[in-house]
Amino acid sequence: MYLIVDSGSTKTDWFAIDEKGTILFSTQTLGLNPQVLSSAILKERIINNFDLFQNRNNVTKLFFYGAGCGIKSTISRIEKVFEEIFENCSFTIKEDTYAAVYASAAQGVPSIVCILGTGSNCSYFDGAKVHQHITSLGYILMDEASGNFFGKQLIRGYYFNEMPKKLSELFESEFDLSANTLKENLYRRENPNTYLARFAKFMIVHKEDPYMQDMIQEGLRRFFKHQLLQFDNAKEVPIHFVGSISFFLKEEINMVLKEFGLTMGEIVKRPIDQLVKYHVNLLEKEDYDFD
Repeated sequence: MYLIVDSGSTKTDWFAIDEKGTILFSTQTLGLNPQVLSSAILKERIINNFDLFQNRNNVTKLFFYGAGCGIKSTISRIEKVFEEIFENCSFTIKEDTYAAVYASAAQGVPSIVCILGTGSNCSYFDGAKVHQHITSLGYILMDEASGNFFGKQLIRGYYFNEMPKKLSELFESEFDLSANTLKENLYRRENPNTYLARFAKFMIVHKEDPYMQDMIQEGLRRFFKHQLLQFDNAKEVPIHFVGSISFFLKEEINMVLKEFGLTMGEIVKRPIDQLVKYHVNLLEKEDYDFD
């Protein structure tokens, strides 16, 4: 049994297939970002899932694409967790940007692939290999135009009295915005990036409001300037987007892309489906070198 896994900070999608590529089951756990979660929490989130725990000894290969897996230390941490659970298994662990590329980009066609979900990232696909110019430093220093970025902007706008009164009243009616609650979730509990991203739904629901439009467009401009324009040929290739923020803000993305002279490519809300197809195709070709 093979497990194909696409993990963000908020949720993780799991698909089990057999050696012929037949889907055996699919399931979902909370996010498994080793940059913001301890090994104990990572393990708990996996073994508490019935399907995974029940089949843990049947898994022979696990292909994991995860947020926070861009450096050796975090890859090593989550690999050790997997080794404790899936004892008969070998592991391929890559950053989630690879899943985004495999889910959106056509083989042999150069493109730029962006992730806009709980976090954000960007990479260049030359048609065969993935390249990155900017190393992600996570939600505190980067992640522009992501769910957690917009959540942060909403809270700041509310507390600095920049948010229009009508929106401010709606915002405080939907969320507990007390300083104690915010500080507890941001500085004492796990997954502060996921906590921030929850607020972004409010922005999306009210995105037609001029205040929200300014916030969205400014966030996208910052992301495009700092990420997309790092690539010399950005104006010559399609720009693909993966993730929930991409999906719900596709009109705004297209508009700001045009400002920069960039070309919209595919938008994929949920990469796991295309990722499974990618692996099934490799199985059919008997090409097991996923590196």
